[in-house]
Parts: sequence; C-alpha cells; structure tokens
Amino acid sequence: MTETIQLSLTDAVRRVGLAGDEVDGWLGPAPPAPGRFALDAAALTAYVERGTALYDRLPAVAQRDVSERDAAGAIDRALTDARGAFLGVHLGELYDRLTQARSRRLRMERIVYDAATLVPGLVPTAAQMVTERALPLAEKTGLERAQGLLLEQIMLAPGPGFHLIHSMQAPTEVALEHLRQLQSTGTVDFGPARVTRQGRAGVLEIVNPRSLNAEDDTTLALTEAAADLILLDPEIEIGVVRGGLVDHPRYVGRRVFGAGINLTRLYHGQIDFLFYLMRDLGFLNKVYRGLITDGDPARAVEKLWVAAVEIYAIGGACQLLHVVDHVIAGRGAKLYLPARKEGIIPGVSNLRLPRSVGDRAARQAILSGREWTAGDADADLLVDEVVEPEDMDQAIVARVEALTDSGLVNAAANRKALRVGEEPLDIFRQYCAVYAREQVECHLSQALVRNLERHWDAAGRKP
Repeated sequence: MTETIQLSLTDAVRRVGLAGDEVDGWLGPAPPAPGRFALDAAALTAYVERGTALYDRLPAVAQRDVSERDAAGAIDRALTDARGAFLGVHLGELYDRLTQARSRRLRMERIVYDAATLVPGLVPTAAQMVTERALPLAEKTGLERAQGLLLEQIMLAPGPGFHLIHSMQAPTEVALEHLRQLQSTGTVDFGPARVTRQGRAGVLEIVNPRSLNAEDDTTLALTEAAADLILLDPEIEIGVVRGGLVDHPRYVGRRVFGAGINLTRLYHGQIDFLFYLMRDLGFLNKVYRGLITDGDPARAVEKLWVAAVEIYAIGGACQLLHVVDHVIAGRGAKLYLPARKEGIIPGVSNLRLPRSVGDRAARQAILSGREWTAGDADADLLVDEVVEPEDMDQAIVARVEALTDSGLVNAAANRKALRVGEEPLDIFRQYCAVYAREQVECHLSQALVRNLERHWDAAGRKP
C-alpha cells in the first residue's frame, strides 16, 4: 500500500474514533511476488482479517454518518487494493490450483467459493454470503465487490477466462438427472421452468406467474437446466422459448414473455451479484454458443432457437432476443431495456444490441429508455415475424416446420459461422471482464436502491 493511501486510510478511520494500536499497526502486506503464493496468501488473509475487524466496529450501514461512511469506504478500498495486488501476481496459479491445472471444469460459483477456502479473505465464503443475503440491498456491506474483482481478473487472463467460459457451457447436474425423464415422457416440470417436447421442437416455458415471469434467484438454475435438456435431447431439433400463463388481473389466462429481473427480490437483497454473470455465461451463452458435453468447445451441441414474445419482453427477457435465431412477436408487444430506470448494466446488450438496431438506437434504449412495439417499422430490426396475438401457437408450429423441413445441418453450420464474425469469443471474454467490474459497483450502489424505490415502489412490495 502506498504512503498516501495509508495516510488517507488512517485519517478516515481515526476520525470515527478507531485510533490505537490496531489502526496504527494495520499496514498493507508486502508487495506480492512470483514464486511465493503461500506466503503472499497468508499475508493477505491476515491483512483482511485485521481490516474486517476494524470494519465490523463501525455501525450498521443504515446508521452511519458521513465520517463513518468515509471510514467504511477507505477500509473497503484498502482491502480491494490488497486483493487486487495479490491477484495481479498470482491469478494464474490460483486458477490452476482451483482447477488442477485446468483439468477440471468448475462452474463460476464453485470457483468463487473454492477460492474463499484456498485463500481466506480473498472473497467471501458461502456462509458469509448467507448472512449478507439476509440484508436488504441498501444495507449490504459490499462483500460481493471481492467476487467482482476475482471474476474480472479471471476474464482478463485469456487462459483462465476461456476455460471458465467453456466450463459454464457444460450441462448442469440437474439436467443430466432429468434427461431420461424427458426422453421417456416428453416433459419435465421444474416449477419455474418447464420443458415439453412438441414434435421436433422443445418448448421452454418460463413460469413465474406471481412476478409476470420475471427471473430471479429461484428461477435461474432451473431455467438453465431446462435449456440444457433441449440441447441434450437428440429428438429435439429446435428450441422455443416462451412465457408461461399468468394470473395477473390485466393478463389473466395470457402468456407474458418476461418482465426482466425480479426487482422486488433484488431490492430486498435476495438476488446476488453472481446472478448476473451466471445468467450470461450459463443460460444465455448456452442458447447462443451451445452446450459442451465432451470437453471440446469445437464440438459444442447447438440448435436453432425461436422466441415467442407475448405482451412484452422487458430487461433480461429482451436480452434473450439478442441470442435466438428467430423472434415471433404478437402485434403490440413491448420490447425494451429499462436500464436507465434500474441503474444496472443490461447484461451483454451493450455488446449485442448495436448489431441489431445500430449504435445510436442502442444508446437511446440503454441510456434513455427507448422502447419498441412489435408491428411498428422501427421494431423490425428486433423482430423477425409479427402475428396477431391469437395466432401465436399456429405461428410457432409453422416456423418450426419451416426451419426443420430441409434438415438442420446447414443451419447449424451457418449459425456458427455467423457468430464467429459477429462476436468472437475473445471479444465476449473481454466484455465479461468489464461487465464483472462495473456491474458489481452498480449492484451495490445506493443509486440502484433509490431507482428501485422511485420507479418500482420496491419498498412497498413483498418478495
């Protein structure tokens, strides 16, 4: 730690009455160096333990005055700097130790929590996250910032970054456990997600009617498993995504494609930062890049995907439209990314939306809340086919038939070739590094809390 940072830290902490030996003695660990992983890890652990002890002496987040908020920020920055210095030197060795020299493909959440065991203090433990998850968003202590830093550094390094991306493309255990059921009965109902084989199509329904089919911590893993099943079942040639029936008074008996992220659960602290990256590297990336079943990315299992949009596709549901091959929308359906009103990055839309609608329209959507309506001329860049709402079922059947009547080998090959040109994997990897770094700050910001209270009345809603 530099002398200037140490003085700033000491001043901020002393102003709130935490002077004494424990403050004066809280000096940064020696600069990490190659070849001494264990020594530097132990030094980081000791430093984080001392810093955390100081942090824990401050009042709860909601009860802090200006000086106490400054002290908390100074401690947090010092811990982030120490973790960043360690990762700057030891990221490669850390990742190789976690994955046995990349011979094991571990999911992102496993990497993060195994790292907490290997180097205590580098990132929060699973037990710490249970405690953090019990806090509303406005009162979180910022533990997840360390997760964002770790994932940013992994994605910045090509070897570990590519390895993690490919690891996230493996089928989930839940999907493998239910594959035989799908093949024998033609359906698997996970509750929040349902897969039904209909001829040569596998229909994935997102089913969260209480929240208008919004996605959250209760739906994500099962939605990904449902997508895995469609990709795994050799009898299924086309994947179709649509919203399940809802019982909301305005839409009773109708299907809503998706209301985006569940803002109520987000506000009440039940959606972790990891949700964002797990969704984009898991569910969405499998739809876009396929499923790796044998460890060889070149042999990923890919299928064409159709999205059937009814009523609206908001936020994450709109992001899904960027990675499917054909979008059918009911006339009048609304498509938009409420990023401005929420205060978070809309997934990988910043990378993908400009390819569909152009840079200027994408900026209008992400920064100023522009919306599209299916059937209007300007929505043609997002929608391939507009039908009357009552004709959606028939349109899905017709589109599946049109896509499969001449075989799918050529279609899958063309899909891969298109993707290589439009979004090289290295560009995606670099984007994910920026996304990890910036999204964790958005997720933990008080601006997000204020936006949810202002635009969503989140404080008055029950999760």
